[in-house]
Amino acid sequence: MTRLPISIVTWTIYNFHHFANKINNTPSIFPATARRYHFAGVKMTGCDVIGGCPSDYVALSVAVISFAVLLLRSTLPFLIHKIAIPKGSSFWLPAIQTMASFNLLLSLAMSFNVVRFHRRHWWQSCYVWAVWVNGPLGFGLLLSSRLVQAAHLYSVFVKRRLFPIRSYISLPLALLPWIAWATLLHIKQPLNNRCHMGTQWIVPYMCFPVLYMVVLVCITGAIHHIEFKFDELKDLWRAILVTLFSVGVWVVAYVLNETHEESMWLEVTTRCVLLVVASFLVVAFFSMSFSQPLVSVMSLNKKESFSVKTMGEALGIPDSGILTQNDPTLDVDPNDPLDKLLQNKRFRLSFMEFADSCLAGESVHFYNEVLQLEKIPVNDPVKRIYMVRHIIEKYINTGSPMEVNISHRTRQEILTTLDLAHPDLFKNAVNELLQLINMNLAKDYWSSMFFLKFKEETAMRSVDHELEQVNGWNFSPRLSSVHCPDDPFYQDHIPREPSNHDHNGSHLQ
Repeated sequence: MTRLPISIVTWTIYNFHHFANKINNTPSIFPATARRYHFAGVKMTGCDVIGGCPSDYVALSVAVISFAVLLLRSTLPFLIHKIAIPKGSSFWLPAIQTMASFNLLLSLAMSFNVVRFHRRHWWQSCYVWAVWVNGPLGFGLLLSSRLVQAAHLYSVFVKRRLFPIRSYISLPLALLPWIAWATLLHIKQPLNNRCHMGTQWIVPYMCFPVLYMVVLVCITGAIHHIEFKFDELKDLWRAILVTLFSVGVWVVAYVLNETHEESMWLEVTTRCVLLVVASFLVVAFFSMSFSQPLVSVMSLNKKESFSVKTMGEALGIPDSGILTQNDPTLDVDPNDPLDKLLQNKRFRLSFMEFADSCLAGESVHFYNEVLQLEKIPVNDPVKRIYMVRHIIEKYINTGSPMEVNISHRTRQEILTTLDLAHPDLFKNAVNELLQLINMNLAKDYWSSMFFLKFKEETAMRSVDHELEQVNGWNFSPRLSSVHCPDDPFYQDHIPREPSNHDHNGSHLQ
């Protein structure tokens, strides 16, 4: 027991001396036959083998900070600015990217021994971290999510139809090559006790991200002519460039790490570079997310856009925001058709408040957004597709947050349409919902407090408008042949000066 402190000191001196000699290319005073040594009966290993070098902790700190930034960027818009959490793939694909980013960073730290630990349990195995978590559940899942998002853009804006395969099916399909490769590695068992698989295996492994990037470049080239409203194309190109740079650095670092195990300084440097580059990659990769246009607009880099509340405002559709003083009033006649009354914005918003109070407002909200869609010119298909996709995700998809009650046939006609920009896409749905509104809501509205409040506001605005017209009249001086004392308009256009009566009298004469 008395020899143990001396052994630890000797081991520390060896690590420092050996690392310095590798950098300066000078012979070491210690034997260099292996990485494991015995001093005073104690088996010891260098930090390049078991981890814990100073550069390892620096790289690990960068990874932790990067993932913290990633979480802040992905959650702050929802926590601070109260943005509603989207449903479906709009939420799950970014959430999966976040999970894949965490898996990628953690797998690099575990498989390269950045953190010093002993592999005693099955879950600490190299095949768990270096093969499965790093591959299919890490970088593979990250690239597959971006590939599915790009495929959705191509289908919606080029083919003008919804992507035919659901995301929960298309994402595993895109991930199949990574799963097959990980299974092959698990069967062949090419990894050594330091999680290195050799050049003959690492080169094919690095071909996977290159293949996915080639497919992503092809899809991006196919949509480059689309005039996107939220910089989706620019985000795609930036993501491709960042990923290609990272893959290039990874290929060089991986090959050097696998082929020069005897070089301590190269071993430590390459794993540090791999983890740092991966940390910057996940932040840049997630920051360029285009799965949900409104979330992209409401980014932390564009603080002024948080005033945007609806898709119509985000697309710049006229008369899609809050009420203004210029919005016309309406003399409501309950005998008029409801679709005619709902054309007036003030009445529509009053009726919408009443429907919301009855917990049946989704039909009126749907009608309101369809009216905004009709204001987009037919010769602007891109903007129409943005609005149509938003309406489908919010009102038409099964399980959507404000799913409307329409027939199955009408719903399928919308979801399987061959032209998302067609002007009559929601015509049947609107007709069905107007019938439901007439039967269930219209009669109760005429006797509700919301209608009385609307009538009072309409009457007050009418009075205010008349007063504005009266106050706005221009009373110009009238010419009269009546002599001054008998002229009734004399006091209006000729000012009196009581301090100088003689002057006034002479002037009038």
